[in-house]
Amino acid sequence: MMDFAMAPRAPPPAPRTPPTKADLEAARRKTVRDVIRPGLDVLFVGINPGLYTAAIGHHFGRPGNRFWPALNLSGLLRRPLTPYDSECLLESNLGITNIVARATARADELSREELRRGARILMRKILRLKPRQAAFLGLGLYRDAFDRPRARVGLQRETIGATKLWVFPNPSGLNAHWHIPDYARMFRRLKSSGRE
Repeated sequence: MMDFAMAPRAPPPAPRTPPTKADLEAARRKTVRDVIRPGLDVLFVGINPGLYTAAIGHHFGRPGNRFWPALNLSGLLRRPLTPYDSECLLESNLGITNIVARATARADELSREELRRGARILMRKILRLKPRQAAFLGLGLYRDAFDRPRARVGLQRETIGATKLWVFPNPSGLNAHWHIPDYARMFRRLKSSGRE
């Protein structure tokens, strides 16, 4: 069984009704499929799916998350996308995955060991699929998963194989320190760095 989508396809019709409380609770047993293939320009790496995201089945799906609005302003996409269009990231040679597959209400429900185990799995995935760059969406995520307590936002010194590693703040709406234009500016750095 392949764990990545090989070719872009039209997204299914998107339900626009927010998930119910029961839907959110049922989402604890769900994962969200990777949008990934070999040779991507950028592989975005989230911590793990939140319950809302798992309930709708699309990455960074919760209203208020700044990932999609910032990505739309960054110049990395061929056309504007919403969470319901996540499979269409491949049209722009971008992909998305998570360190941990299981959905939780909050990232602090994940243990450090779970993050480190996910990092080992992700490293193998990156070595196999060889994206040019990986962009981790969460400084704490990167610090804990890769045991890099002094990591800072931006391009990292280390690589995984030939893949450059970037770390950005978590785009969750709960992170009040960063705004959509800030993320768009950071994501633009991926475009210029990818040409080097």
